[in-house]
Amino acid sequence: MSAEGEEQGPASYDSRCIFCRITNNQEKGSELLHSDEDLTCFRDIRPGAPHHYLVVPKKHVGNCKTLTNEHVPLVQNMIEVGKNVLQKNHVADVEDIRLGFHWPPFCSIGHLHLHVLAPASQLGFLSRMIYRINSYWFITGTDQLLERLQANTATS
Repeated sequence: MSAEGEEQGPASYDSRCIFCRITNNQEKGSELLHSDEDLTCFRDIRPGAPHHYLVVPKKHVGNCKTLTNEHVPLVQNMIEVGKNVLQKNHVADVEDIRLGFHWPPFCSIGHLHLHVLAPASQLGFLSRMIYRINSYWFITGTDQLLERLQANTATS
């Protein structure tokens, strides 16, 4: 493994990025609920629902605006992992969940991450605003993100 802070390939790791450090087990106190070759999942430090997880690529990937059509399988895999983590944590009502991404400039971390929240019916007032379905700042589901990716590709 390279020294901390060194690049491990093009844009694959950023030592200044908290999510890069968490996915590389360099942050104390971060329990990984899922970890495979491509993705990790852990609890959000400011939960908006009883179950609030973040699914994060292990390689440093920028926010939603940096994605292209080539990232579609990654996004789909992130959603699948999020649903699997909910299932492992005994969330039975898959209709009462919210999955989504903050759209820049409304991202607090510049590393792609999927918010996985359940039960959505238990979101508080502020969380209902922050994680509002298909709003200007929070996009839910792959369909909404795919539409934006295709629009970005068409205008490039």
